[in-house]
Amino acid sequence: MSALLFLIPVALFMGALGLVAFLWSLKSGQFDDLEGAAERGLLDEPADDD
Repeated sequence: MSALLFLIPVALFMGALGLVAFLWSLKSGQFDDLEGAAERGLLDEPADDD
């Protein structure tokens, strides 16, 4: 029973930390161009060496 007194707050803190990280990534634009990143991985274009 005493382990629950430690584990429950730790789990709540980790969940809140994950939520804050997710909201920060939304605000900073990490999910703006999902299709572009997927297509860049599949296309084989030569790099410009100008």
